[in-house]
Amino acid sequence: MNQTLPASGLSAQADHFVHDRLPPAEQRAEMRYDLPGLQVADQANLVDVLLAKVTARGLSGRPFLRSDKITLTYEDAAERINRIAQVLTEDFGLVPGNRVLLRGGNSMGMALAWLGVVKAGLIAVATMPLLRAKELAEVIEKSQAQLALCDATLLDELQTAKGQSKILETIVPFNLMNEPGSLAVLAARKDGAFKPCLTAADDVALMAFTSGTTGKPKAAVHTHRDVLAACEAWPGHVLRATPDDIVMGSPPLAFTFGLGGLLLFPMWAGASVYFPSIAYTPEAMVKLINQTGATICYTAPTFYRQMAAFAKAHGTPTLRICVSAGEALPDATRQLWKEATGIDMLDGIGATEMFHIFISTVPGDVRRGAIGKVVPGYVAKVVDDQGQEVPRGTIGKLAVKGPTGCKYLDDVRQASYVKNGWNYPGDAFMQDADDYFFYMARADDMIITAGYNVGGPEVEDALLKHPAVAECGVVGLPDEERGMIVKAFVVLKPGQEGDAATVKALQDHVKATLAPFKYPRQVEFVDKLPRTETGKLQRFKLRTP
Repeated sequence: MNQTLPASGLSAQADHFVHDRLPPAEQRAEMRYDLPGLQVADQANLVDVLLAKVTARGLSGRPFLRSDKITLTYEDAAERINRIAQVLTEDFGLVPGNRVLLRGGNSMGMALAWLGVVKAGLIAVATMPLLRAKELAEVIEKSQAQLALCDATLLDELQTAKGQSKILETIVPFNLMNEPGSLAVLAARKDGAFKPCLTAADDVALMAFTSGTTGKPKAAVHTHRDVLAACEAWPGHVLRATPDDIVMGSPPLAFTFGLGGLLLFPMWAGASVYFPSIAYTPEAMVKLINQTGATICYTAPTFYRQMAAFAKAHGTPTLRICVSAGEALPDATRQLWKEATGIDMLDGIGATEMFHIFISTVPGDVRRGAIGKVVPGYVAKVVDDQGQEVPRGTIGKLAVKGPTGCKYLDDVRQASYVKNGWNYPGDAFMQDADDYFFYMARADDMIITAGYNVGGPEVEDALLKHPAVAECGVVGLPDEERGMIVKAFVVLKPGQEGDAATVKALQDHVKATLAPFKYPRQVEFVDKLPRTETGKLQRFKLRTP
């Protein structure tokens, strides 16, 4: 096995399981730390660094984690994080480098558990709440996690997975206050005097499983250095949150978009996060934004589209920044939201493999149809199949590098993601003469019909501008005559008829909006579209009869 421990020799992780299964140096991305804020000390524990930053700014008494029942200051949270770290290391004997599986929705308990795991030098393996026993068993097998922290309401599937596994030994429930053996009861016995594990910056902090738009999740590994650099890049140069900001949103903490946006980036800014006790609906989110005075919101484009009518009806006076990521943002949705709230969304593209956003809109600099420009600290280009940059205005594949990069755990697909030091997220893009990047499609979702390139998201955006359409997904299907044809799967708004007349109306609408060869030759009406838990459209399922 190729040993890839931190070169500094400062590693605190006695368990080398993950280090030993990282890609060899020649298969890794070139890492760039050009900007001063991206310089991280060789010995750094990201939780300790973020909390120390808050203390140094005199913000320890400020709110950090909010719910409808309790608000914890940074000082309160720090003590609880220490108690959790004590439970893991003292009661269960875990040593740095051991993996801890976390299972839970977005809650204060999940946030504290994640931070406690990482502060103790352990490796957090967070999982989506909707995963079933079979999928959880695969994560357990891949990560070799022997202990799990699980929300008390989500125990059943994990207990089933434990029964199928010879690896997972212990499940400790959280969000359960008085039950013997629960994390709360065990933590209450501790004194909160825990010294953070002095990890090397290149020790591993987390293992994030991709959200499965291709049906084959992979385990992306990130170090303490990766996460701290990510906290300085997009949050520092684009988001620019302040200690007065109250953040809320829907992306799961198990997804790096949610982990950054709803936990780590607010910590970096000294801001606070609101976690609801109810499941979000579009109307409930708008009402909670107003009740809590939230100023920053994160969610997926589909949810913003559904929220727009409620935002228009109720108003959103405190809201100042709305971040969209997780899937392509149709311009129709951006304009609908701006009309409802007056806010230009911050669009961005990131990847689990890169931890977070690397191309983004900047407030006050929105070009219609464009995602935006490269985030300071990163470089990006649009290339051909040989890795050569294509002329501006030409569609090609996105290549990017910066202070974060892909490191799959023991996966042959590393060689497809990283080539000659560049990360290839698998997206087809176009860059214009002014350095704006335009998302076309996932590279394997580009539709080549009769020799023409058609991006599914472009057709989706056109369809969404038709008043009958609530949601849609567009894919290419094999066709003997044209190679591929464009097919649209459409969810209609209530009261609309899915008949031949509507098909023709939608086709004519696209022909009038885009070049006529891009219109969908087939239209199928469906009740709902297949999406991941993070809101991404699973086009591979639409292509499968």
